[in-house]
Amino acid sequence: MQILGQIWMQFNTLGLLLRGGMHLAHSDTVPLLPDGRAAQTLLLVGNAGPALWRAFSASPEYADGQAHPLNRWTRRQLDAVAAPFYGTVLYPFDAAPAWPFQRWATRCEPVHPSPLGLMVHPQYGLWHAYRGAILVAPLLALAALVPAASPCQTCAGYPCLSRCPVGAFTPGGYNVAACAAHLALPEGQDCLGAGCLARRACPVGAEFAQAPTQNAFHMRAFRDAMAGAKP
Repeated sequence: MQILGQIWMQFNTLGLLLRGGMHLAHSDTVPLLPDGRAAQTLLLVGNAGPALWRAFSASPEYADGQAHPLNRWTRRQLDAVAAPFYGTVLYPFDAAPAWPFQRWATRCEPVHPSPLGLMVHPQYGLWHAYRGAILVAPLLALAALVPAASPCQTCAGYPCLSRCPVGAFTPGGYNVAACAAHLALPEGQDCLGAGCLARRACPVGAEFAQAPTQNAFHMRAFRDAMAGAKP
C-alpha cells in the first residue's frame, strides 16, 4: 500500500486518478523496468471530469506554444511519479503499435465499449480518459474488480448515435473523415467549440462533463491532426 498511497497523494494535485490495476501475466508483453527487473503490476492512470484541466491549463506546457502540450505535460508528471519506485510508464500516444489500453482498462475497472467506440464508465460516462500505465516490480495488493453492467444496455434510443450531425458513428465503425470534414465547416463550429455533440448527448456521468474550453482544446487537436498540422 505504500506505493499506492504515495501515488494517490501526488495525483491529488494533478487532477489524475488511479483507475485501477492488474497483475501482469506472461502473455502481457511489456518492457523490462529501468533496473532490468520484470514488472509484476500495472497501474492504470487516467482522469475524469474537469480536474485535470485545471492543473494542465496552469502548466508551462499549455502556454509555451509547442506541439502536443498535453502529452508533454502528462509525460513530465507521470515519469516523475514513477521514478521513486524504479517504475516505467507506458503512454497511449507514443507507441507503434499502440499499447492495448482499452483491453487493460477492462481488467482494471468496469468499463465497456460504447456505441461511439469510446469506453463508457458506469460513473463517469464518456467523460474520462486514460493517460498512462505505470509498471512496477512488486506484486501489489490490488482491490478486486467489481463487475458492473454497461449503462448502454438500459439506455433508451442511444441519443449519442442520433445526435451526430453527419452520422459519423455507424455499426460499421467511426467515419473519421466525415467527422473531421464537418469540423472544418461553419456548421461544425458547435462541435469544434464546445465538444462532440454525440458525446455530449450521453446521459451517463453528466456531472463529470468537461468545460467547453477543455472540449474545444481536444477537438482542435483532433481537427489539426487530421489536417496534418501540429495539434
